[in-house]
Amino acid sequence: MGHEGQEILIKDALVFLFAAGVLVPLARGLRVPAVLAFIFAGLLLGPSGLGALAERWPLLGIVTIADPEAAAPFAELGVLFLLFLLGLKLSFERLWALRRVVFGAGALQVGLSALAIAAVARLAGLETPAAITVGLALALSSTAIVMQLLVDERRVNQPVGRAALGVLLFQDLMVAPILIFVSFARPGGGAGLLWTVLEALFQGALALGVIFLIGRFLLRRGFHQAAHSGGRDLLMALTLLTVVGAAVITAGAGLSLALGAFLAGLLLGETEFKHQTEVDLEPFKGLLLGVFFMSVGMALDLSEILPRWGQIGLALVALLGAKAAIAILACRRFAGGLPLSIETAALLAPAGEFAFVVLATAGATGVLARESVTFFGAVAGLSMVCIPLLDSLGTRIAARWPADAAAAGRVESYAELDGHVVVAGFGRVGQAIVRILMAEETDFVLIDRNVRRVALCHDEGWKIQLGDAARPEFLERAGARGAAMFIVTVDDADSAERIVRAVRSLRPDAPILARARDTDHAAELAAAGASFVIPDAIEAGLQMAGRALVEFGYSSETVRSRISAVREAEYRSATDA
Repeated sequence: MGHEGQEILIKDALVFLFAAGVLVPLARGLRVPAVLAFIFAGLLLGPSGLGALAERWPLLGIVTIADPEAAAPFAELGVLFLLFLLGLKLSFERLWALRRVVFGAGALQVGLSALAIAAVARLAGLETPAAITVGLALALSSTAIVMQLLVDERRVNQPVGRAALGVLLFQDLMVAPILIFVSFARPGGGAGLLWTVLEALFQGALALGVIFLIGRFLLRRGFHQAAHSGGRDLLMALTLLTVVGAAVITAGAGLSLALGAFLAGLLLGETEFKHQTEVDLEPFKGLLLGVFFMSVGMALDLSEILPRWGQIGLALVALLGAKAAIAILACRRFAGGLPLSIETAALLAPAGEFAFVVLATAGATGVLARESVTFFGAVAGLSMVCIPLLDSLGTRIAARWPADAAAAGRVESYAELDGHVVVAGFGRVGQAIVRILMAEETDFVLIDRNVRRVALCHDEGWKIQLGDAARPEFLERAGARGAAMFIVTVDDADSAERIVRAVRSLRPDAPILARARDTDHAAELAAAGASFVIPDAIEAGLQMAGRALVEFGYSSETVRSRISAVREAEYRSATDA
């Protein structure tokens, strides 16, 4: 009998691995997003799914989760890893650049959403403290699901990713004030409010200061010592200590666990251990986040939802509609154009995991009745299930919505600039080049023909123009006379050749780097005046050949030597053809 708890834990672990290794891949094969697949797996294998039928058919107990609460620590750890890795990808400079979104769009979104939801709840019959509590609980969004979707779709560093992250960061900062309000909203809990608020602010500032000091003065030294003493195993232990320790510090001060993990990632991202840590944690993050998403599905109690499906459905639609409209307003004011605001609002409209914490606390303190906790918990959970679908819908609407032509059409002259780089084409290739060169504090002027892309980049502060880079007047406005270099990344062969000829006519001596489709296109660009040409086909072939040699067991030095020799020969052949 002493092993009964262990047997349940092992059986539940096997059920989760079955979901992660079998059910989710099958759903992915049907083009279901991984996040949604995990949520539905949790609903199916949880207590209100097949688990509800286990009493009648005991064999179903083998494939159901018996103790959902046992997975909570692992689910929380997945969220911490996600925010920690996001912090690694950012920097304090980039975070400071988001201050307008964090304190502008974030404050406006949370404030108006909480007021609107509280007003509707008050009209529905709740007492004022209960209505405000519900408003605060549902005003926040799901950091875990939203950011995981953006990571999966590689949109974290795009405008929508930065806008969503800015608002979510402000929401994390609101955790302590919301919990303070809930504690004082209970009967007899109003004494000493001012002192408690001041104490919470002091504790929060102290926690952030402690994390900052540890990160600035001890983190790098600790990682160096672990690397010299024991290698990757001790580095992994120190990484886990950093993530969990920072989360515990912020949680102890009344802030969110996720905020501490995010700050730890920011600090470690300033060190040389950034990339190794990212590679080591990525597999664990994926599996543990899968536990979190399954826990969301398991939290949906169908026996409570189905009898009141009409009321819950109406509340769900009202919640999504109101929060989406407010998020569009907030993002349009502080984050960017209308397409960006629509795309971001679709992600922020549903409720988040923090709603369950607030509602449970309100139920335990008597602020909310049990029926209200169940009702609004169901609304929050169902809204989170909708996030992947709303994300897809928002992306499609934003893509079809007419871009801000006025913003895109604003033509500014950079003719007086000197020593900058002119990039013709700011698609994926152009963006990758700019991200790398930005580390060297390079100044850029961008030219692109995509109206929506230009509008979004202009709103972000980029030096960008809408037009054809093959026209001399556009090159003049881009500062062609003083540019240190020209990079041509457009994927249209004719356009690329015309751009190279136009640049060469203005600047006979300037270096021109151009992207080519194949060897024939490379020869045409070289003849047009390109200084150096990168054929996509050759580079793809060389990378695959290098990987093949590695699989055959050749050393990295041998692979580099052979690839370098072939590259030189191929490039010489392409440009001399």
